[in-house]
This record gives sequence, structure tokens and C-alpha cells, in this order.
Amino acid sequence: QVVLVESGGGSVQAGGSLKLSCTASGSITDRTSMAWFRQIPGKEREGIAAIRGDGILTYTDSARGRFTISQDNAKNTLYLQMFSLKPEDTAMYYCAADPSWRPSLRQALLNPASFPYWGQGTQVTVSS
Repeated sequence: QVVLVESGGGSVQAGGSLKLSCTASGSITDRTSMAWFRQIPGKEREGIAAIRGDGILTYTDSARGRFTISQDNAKNTLYLQMFSLKPEDTAMYYCAADPSWRPSLRQALLNPASFPYWGQGTQVTVSS
């Protein structure tokens, strides 16, 4: 069992920055993969970035260059630093965890349903 709690969302103007956090408790090991997703009402959940316990990470095209995923293993906390935010980044942001080994993080981001554990989400609103 894994419990995830996101924080750090808010309202910013276009071009601004935000840093999201996701604190995990439970069965987190060095085999765990964690990821950030976002969702706009009426649309499918979209993968942003993922990181594995061995430090391997990946980004989707929408995040590459503007978002940075990182983790603090000592604190069991996942981060998403977001720069140069755009109005189209407005969404509910979720972190997700999968305690099992994921050989392909890229495939994992394409299949949100494959992650068994989710946080409650944190809203990010970017105004123009």
C-alpha cells in the first residue's frame, strides 16, 4: 500500500514557475517508479514525467525543456519543478506510483491506468 499526497499547486501568471511536491508513504523501494500526470476536465489524463528508483527518468514532449522531475529518497518525496508556465498547462496535477519494476518509463507514461497508486491531485492555474 502506498499513500501519495501532492502539494504546491496554485495560480500563477504565464511565464511563472511552480514546484509541486508529492510525499509518499508505504511500500516505496528502489524498484518503485513514480510519475506526474495532469488532467483537464473532459480530457484524458496526460503523462508528464516519470522517474525510477535507480534514477532513470523521462519526459513527454509537452514537458521536456520546461519541467524537471526529481526525487528525494531520504524524504520519500517526488518533485516537479515547472518553468515558463503557459495557460495550456492549467490542469489538475497528480502523482502516481508503481512499486513494481517498470523497464520502460516512456510506456508507463502512455498508460496511466497501469499505475496502482494515485494522489488526490493539486490544481495548477496559469493565467495569460
